[in-house]
Amino acid sequence: MRIRIDPEVVRANFAQFRDNPSLQESAQLFARGLPIVEMLQAFSMNANVLAAFAGFDRIYPHGSLERSLAEKVILRVSQMHECQFCVNSHLDIMRGVGVSSDLADCAGHTPREQLAIEYAEAITRDSNRVSDELFERLHAAFSDPEIVELTFLTGLITMLNRCNNALGVRYSSEFESVTVR
Repeated sequence: MRIRIDPEVVRANFAQFRDNPSLQESAQLFARGLPIVEMLQAFSMNANVLAAFAGFDRIYPHGSLERSLAEKVILRVSQMHECQFCVNSHLDIMRGVGVSSDLADCAGHTPREQLAIEYAEAITRDSNRVSDELFERLHAAFSDPEIVELTFLTGLITMLNRCNNALGVRYSSEFESVTVR
């Protein structure tokens, strides 16, 4: 990682949020006295950043979109941004919740998942050029509140990918040893 981590600062700040649903995998590591994943170590170095991240639990993992759809969107956007941490941590999360990570197998996706992946790819390539035709198809499959959430989720994972890549945050299979919900 490109920043220095102070384990005491990480412990003190993370302890305040260990019951937050979006942090539950790392909370299991924390409870066993193990280091939390690097992304949360970095965020825990600044209590305001960790608090802001913890506030996203209403979108992930407990948003109104199907979990499988959200995971596939997160994986695809993270692949496009080449975020080692998010790609590999979400592969482990997907295994843990029983979601297929084979994005090439279109037959393995619901029509909503296929459309959500297509939309997330379009936003990631150029958010100023998402076609009206794609929005027409979105409106046929998603409510306006769901489109807003899907767009926000895509932007959220983009921001996390960029933070992780810039800080050199790495994932080392820590979630293989925890229960993913």
